[in-house]
Amino acid sequence: MSMHLLITGHSGFKGSWLTLMLGAAGHKVSGYSLDPEPGSHFERAELPAHLSSDIRGDIRDFASLNSAMAAVRPDAVFHLAAQPLVRESYVAPRVTMETNVVGTMNVIDAARAVDSVRGMVVVTTDKVYRNVNQVAGYSEGDALGGHDPYSASKAMADILTQSWISSFPGIPISIARAGNVIGGGDACKDRLLPDLMAGFASGSVVPLRFPGAVRPWQHVLDCLRGYMMLMDRTLANSLPFVDWNFGPGQESFKTVSEVADLAASYWGSGASWSDVGGDHPHEAGLLALDASRARSELGWNDRLDFASAVKWTVDWYKDADFGKIPLDLTAAQISKFNSLGSA
Repeated sequence: MSMHLLITGHSGFKGSWLTLMLGAAGHKVSGYSLDPEPGSHFERAELPAHLSSDIRGDIRDFASLNSAMAAVRPDAVFHLAAQPLVRESYVAPRVTMETNVVGTMNVIDAARAVDSVRGMVVVTTDKVYRNVNQVAGYSEGDALGGHDPYSASKAMADILTQSWISSFPGIPISIARAGNVIGGGDACKDRLLPDLMAGFASGSVVPLRFPGAVRPWQHVLDCLRGYMMLMDRTLANSLPFVDWNFGPGQESFKTVSEVADLAASYWGSGASWSDVGGDHPHEAGLLALDASRARSELGWNDRLDFASAVKWTVDWYKDADFGKIPLDLTAAQISKFNSLGSA
């Protein structure tokens, strides 16, 4: 059934891909977000033409957000807007806290005031878990916490959402937690694949801060398919839990250096990186999710393995670098991804 969906943070990396995925599924999409980053997937794929409403605003501004929600009157809301960077959270901790905590409260409060809204998915992060560097992935029942300001702010937002669900009966709300995602068009600073792709394209050696850090690597399409499946079940109001992990299996737990080597092999001539070492703000050495709940209860699973996720990402950037149209590249990958479910 076709719906009108509002995405907060639609100008970001995940939000722009989600906009096109929802559009490909026959839905009408509106968005509320800050301006996109220069050179972002949102800009390169010319997303405004694919939106019913493209609203610029800050989720910290409740009056603006409330007006936008009332004007759009969506059937459901995906809340993705956030200050998403660990290193930036050390530079701007107040903005990080206000955006991720108060902003989340504002989105939930604005949505519940509009009678058209029938459900919401609030996206937090894998970094909401108190990280003890365990090899086994964190499951939904594990303790939440946060060493850095970003992680702490998202844990607060997660707890706030759980508290809201318990305290204020109304529209069904679910929480989605995911981690490292990769894919074409990410323009956010301090992320591995965008840094690698920019360096490879210019022929420069890419400096890496933590080449030994282990991360679970997942393609953005697999992550967003999980969000969409969660929304469907949330709207049906038939979920036994409110919080859900969406992460790949242990075969996708790879070091930064392994990802860089594989990406370089797919890129070809001139691709190289180096270990710069030195002192940097704290970042988790190992952080992974146990997505057993989503697999057993929602029937969700990753369609792309680790190597495919990296290859699809590199292919997007290479093809765009050679002049192919970013929107066409994105649409083709969405179509190919969707066909994997019926193969």
